[in-house]
Order: sequence, then C-alpha cells, then structure tokens
Amino acid sequence: MADAATIRSKAPDGTGFIRIGSGAPVLLIHGVGMNAEIWQPQLAAMQDRFDVIAIDMLGHGSSPLPPENAQLSDFADQAIRLLDHLGLDHVAAVGHSMGALVAQELALRAPARIGALVCLNAVFRRPPELAQAVRERAAALGGPGDPSAIAATIARWFGNPIPPALSDAAATARSALESVDADGYARTYRLFASADTAHADRLADLAAPALFMTGSEDRNSTPAMSAAMARLAPAGRCVVLSGEKHMMTIASPQKVTQRITDFLDEASSASAGAEAKPGFDAMEFRRALGSFLTGVTIVTTIDEAGDARGFTANSFTSVSLEPPLVLVCIAKKALGHHAFSTSRGFAINILSEAQKAASGIFASKAADKFASVAWQPGQTGNPLIGGSVAVFDCCMEQLVDAGDHSILIGRVHDFSHNGAQPLGYCRGAYVTPGLSQEALAATAPPGTEVGAILENEGRVLFFETAEGSYQLPAGRGLGAANDPRSLRGKLAAKVIDAELGFLYAVWDDATDTARTHVYYRGTVDAPVYADGQIHFVEIERIAELKVADPAVRSMLVRYARERAEDSFGVYVGNEVEGEVRPLAKPAPSAPIPSGPIHSGQR
Repeated sequence: MADAATIRSKAPDGTGFIRIGSGAPVLLIHGVGMNAEIWQPQLAAMQDRFDVIAIDMLGHGSSPLPPENAQLSDFADQAIRLLDHLGLDHVAAVGHSMGALVAQELALRAPARIGALVCLNAVFRRPPELAQAVRERAAALGGPGDPSAIAATIARWFGNPIPPALSDAAATARSALESVDADGYARTYRLFASADTAHADRLADLAAPALFMTGSEDRNSTPAMSAAMARLAPAGRCVVLSGEKHMMTIASPQKVTQRITDFLDEASSASAGAEAKPGFDAMEFRRALGSFLTGVTIVTTIDEAGDARGFTANSFTSVSLEPPLVLVCIAKKALGHHAFSTSRGFAINILSEAQKAASGIFASKAADKFASVAWQPGQTGNPLIGGSVAVFDCCMEQLVDAGDHSILIGRVHDFSHNGAQPLGYCRGAYVTPGLSQEALAATAPPGTEVGAILENEGRVLFFETAEGSYQLPAGRGLGAANDPRSLRGKLAAKVIDAELGFLYAVWDDATDTARTHVYYRGTVDAPVYADGQIHFVEIERIAELKVADPAVRSMLVRYARERAEDSFGVYVGNEVEGEVRPLAKPAPSAPIPSGPIHSGQR
C-alpha cells in the first residue's frame, strides 16, 4: 500500500489535501509551518475506521496564500469550501496549535457541520510575557528557511539537545519548516500571535462536544489554557498528557491518536443516543427556568488590582443557617468570572424597585459601573450598594464548578436589611411582587377604600381620632398627592413619606357589597414635625389599641402574629369570613433571619 502522505489531491480553489480510509469523516488541520503530511501517523492509524481528510491550510503545503492581513475566518472558509467540494455535510474536526484555532472557528461558524471537536496544544489568553515573546518572534521572522529561527523552534518543541527517541519526529518537523512558503508562514504566524483571545467570548456558544488536550510540558500551549477552554465550552473536556510537549502528535502518536479516537467514538455514541430520544431544547429550558419569579441582586467584589467589580444576578439563595451561608452563580463566560472565582469574598446587594437602572447597568459591559451607584466598602472590603433592600457581606467559603457556571458559596460575615419594596424579575422582565398600585389606581371602582399598614423600626403608624380610637391611614382610592380624599392625599397632607409594598388584605364590605377594602404593607419615615394625631405604636402593643372597625382590628391581630413569625399571607374574603392565602409554600429551610451577626450591626 502506498504511503498515505503521498496520496495528494487539490480542490478547485487550489487547496491541497490528503484523503484516505472509510467510515465517519474526520478533518485534520495542522499548525503553523507544517502541512497535511504531518498527520501521517494519524492517517495510518485511523484509516481503517474513519474517512480521514488532512488539509493544507492557506499558505502551507500546496494551498494558495492567505490574504495579507488574514483572519481565522479565511482559514475556516477554506475548510468549508473543501467539505463542500467533497460532499461532506457533517465531520469531526481535529486541529493542532494554530489548526485548533481554525477548528474552533469552523465549529462556531458552521455548528451544524461539526459533530465533535478536538483541540490539540491550543493557545488561549496567553499571559503578557508569553504574548510578548510570540509577538517578537512574529516581528523577527527572517527569509525562507531561516536556519536560526528553525533551530529555535525545534528546540522549543523537542528540547535542546533533542532526546534520541525524538530525533525522527524532530527531523519531520524540521523538514516541514524548511519547505514552507515564507510569505504563507509569516502571514499565518502573525495571525497566530494575536488570535489567542479570538474565541474568549464565544466558546460558551460551542455546540459540539469538545476535547482540549495538551502536554504537561508544553510551555506555550499550557495545561491551564486547555483547562480554561474546557470550562467555557458547554460540552468541554480537558486532558493533559504527562511528559508531552508541543509536538506530541508526532512525538507520541500512538498515545495521542488513541485519545482522539476514543473521544470521537464516545461523541458518536452520545449523538446516536440523542437522536433516539426527543431533542432537548436548551432555549425552551431557559424560558422554563425564567418562569420562576425571583428577586434581583448585584454581586460585588474587589479584584486583584484593587478595582471594584460587579454583575447583576438573580441566581441567589440561602444555603445554611449554621454556619450562615448563601450562594450566587456566575457564568464562566462572564468577563468578571476570573475576578470573582479568585476573590477572597463578595457582597450580595438585593435591589429595591428604585434600582432598576442600576440592575441594567451592572448587567451590561459599561466601563465604570460603580459610577452609577452610591457605595461604600463593607467590613470585608466588598462594595455595599446604598439603597439596597438587604446586603450580605461574605467571605468566600467554597467555589463549586457546575457546568457552564461557577457557584460562589459565601459565609455571611455581616448583613443589614430594611422594609423597602424589592425588585422582582420573571420571564425576562422586571415585575412588582405585590399587586401593582398603578393597576389599582387605573381599574379600582369608585369608593374602594385603600389603606396601609406602615411600619417604621418595629412600630406601626396610626391616626388618633377625636373619639380616642385609632385608625390606619386609608382613603378613597390610591389617588394622587393633590387628592385630599385618597390615601396618597391623606399621607401628603401630613407630610408622611411612605412606600407601599406588598398587598396584604382584600375584602368586600359586609353592608355594601359594591365597596371593597384593599390594604398594603409598607414602610414609612417618621414625620419631621409634631402632629398630635400621628402615633407610632409598637407591634406588640397593637392589641391594646381601641380600633373601631372590627375587620381592621382582626387584620391587625393577624399582622402582629405574622410579623412575629416572619411569614405573611394575603387575606381574601369579606368582613365576616374569608381565607388567608400564603404568598409561597413553606420552604424546606428558612432564609437567614434578620438580626445581627456581630454586636452593634443592624
């Protein structure tokens, strides 16, 4: 049988390639300075089970030159043209070094055509010193077959001196470097020097199962790089081969090829199983998750450079009362993932309805997000945002890897909270957890009594009447501040700054069925001037008050009980009978209660 590496063909656009074998198609893409023949060990080993195609990338082998200022898309488009020429709709792509970047670009540009992806010795987000060294090598490229440049490359790849066991592999690589077109090599290497971040924000969109494999001794395509890419890819996996360097495809071909074929077999089996089952629609899954009504938080920290960092999240929950633990999730593709995953702590700021704008800014890529909010450092140094309903200042307890997200578990060191109305989020939009006051104002029939239980530091606001009884603030309709008969008008007349929150009770009048009573919970600042009619009564003393309306009196008894239990419902019925409907079913574990964790903190 003829040597597989000598059976060459050309596509109509001039692309050189080798094709051998039969079975599932696999496209092999080499690195800078090499050509299709560098895959000879893999071609020989895989041809009995796979239809193997090794391409000469632009500027290499017998393929035409790339553009002067080439992009990864130019190389991916070349591969797509070859697949079209060969009539292949669906392949697995295997790329080495620069070829791995091209394979990623191909998988991202044409996801329906790539069933599996193998990235060997791929580069990703080079550290500054390594990036500078690669740029300097690109700038110093000499003429065709520059002996000193080739010698330096071979030394990096195989060692200096070259171990006897690697002499044949080193000779193969040297021969390829000596024969490569100088312009093609230079144009491709310049792209390679700058393309290590090309997919940083796109790997999360990678649909195919992906294997990122490198050698433990590869100083330029490090294990950390492969691990980072595998974390970002939804179906990514990282394998590090002990003792291997950059050219492991020819230095240890049996070991590398076995890993490749094992992964391709596994990906093929998984694909066949998925086709036999109803498809899992990731977008519908996301929509279904969005049906869960949540609050909105801004999570903050200080990064290694001392800068404040933050992002908007609704994936927040309590974890434990003893010790006090909470968690929040951050996407691995988020720009702030590194800062939060390596931080010593973070703060969770639960937003109020008035902080919708801040939520939007921290969900964006704005340059200076913190310029839009008032904040101060907490006891751990994490930024605490003013105006939040509650803040939890945490030290990092544990970082958990979970699919395409990381889970940050924090031990609460300090916290505070107030009674402001929280901001809600559901199905991609902000919502008000209680009955919308705007909707009530627009649709309530004339004569609807709207009142409020307004709390200030454990006390409830009452108006004392001339007869010595006590009333809650109430009026005909919600109204406006200039309507003296409405609730808002009555509060404005006494310069009371109140904020209505959740709906608390709705009942029909027993004597006038056309009349409805609606009461909200809310918060209030103490009035700044003396008014003999205004009283703030401790919740524990409400039962002692003379309240003329029996329905309101019954509601206040319930409020005192539910306030003590921190478990509120909504009463629906009439003055005589009705039911209290809970806002939510009891959770298996209660949230962290309000109160100090250390003395002197409210």
